Amino acid sequence: MSRYLRLALVQTPAESLERFAEGLRRRMKSPNAADLVVYPELHLCSEGVEGLSVDEYYAAHAEPLDGPRGRALSALARELGIWLIPGTVLERAEEGRVHNTAVVYDPRGELVARYRKVFTWRPYEPVVPGRGFVVFDMPGTGRIGLSICYDSWYPEVTRHLAWMGAELVVNLVQTPTSGRAQEIPVNQANAIVNQIWVASVNGAGPTAQGQSLLIDPEGHIQVAAVGMEDTTLLSVVDFDRVPAARKYGTCGDSWPWDHFTPGDTPLELPLYNGRIDPATWRPATSPETPVALRLATSAETPASWRPANPAAPRRHSREGDAS
Repeated sequence: MSRYLRLALVQTPAESLERFAEGLRRRMKSPNAADLVVYPELHLCSEGVEGLSVDEYYAAHAEPLDGPRGRALSALARELGIWLIPGTVLERAEEGRVHNTAVVYDPRGELVARYRKVFTWRPYEPVVPGRGFVVFDMPGTGRIGLSICYDSWYPEVTRHLAWMGAELVVNLVQTPTSGRAQEIPVNQANAIVNQIWVASVNGAGPTAQGQSLLIDPEGHIQVAAVGMEDTTLLSVVDFDRVPAARKYGTCGDSWPWDHFTPGDTPLELPLYNGRIDPATWRPATSPETPVALRLATSAETPASWRPANPAAPRRHSREGDAS
């Protein structure tokens, strides 16, 4: 059975929650309707912030995930019956700490995943970095990993997500600078070396530089915005192209996940004070991966993040997400 996902990448300027809701409802009544709808980084936290101090900015936009904004986003996903990634939000967590956090809602309106940006854009982004990698399952479709903007510059992030079984990595971006030119080949490289789909969703002008795109597991651009225009990119992700690329090779001649064999000794990685162990190298969803490493049990999911419905999709975090 084929595993297809109708995906909408919304490249649009920052907007208020009210305008966001209006625009999302409008898109879902048009040819741009999709199963998973994705918006840029800090999409709901970037309008009218010029001239604000950090404290003023946080006062205006930082909320707990179960606050009024979170309840409104949950209700929207439930109303429209969609998977929704509304970009990232400013999350006010324990002891007043603020994180740049990606959130995912399922068609029932349940918050099924949240990821706190690990590689914040220092020194310009003063939020507290997260400390874990996050993937979530769309039952019957595939596993998706989350990364935020500058995370894409660190190959360790996408590599870990792919190792955890992500077949599509969604990279939420709000890049208003010339750095967008480098982010495009960086995301292509992440797709190629991990043999996964990568979607990089940037804001439109005047908020950001646009050029959102979807890349397939062999590095080909499936759909892309020409520039900074306000647009919705619609495409269909075929998750079965991930195992196909890994079985037959990228362009028929490269098998990076199959490099190590059972007889190989571990490769020391002094940079990380660690190693690559051939026994644990393959992604979590590979048939060759031992069952114990597939992240299929609820033990990997903190109790506070387990859905009340046991049939609901689960959030997985191999590293844990320290507050």
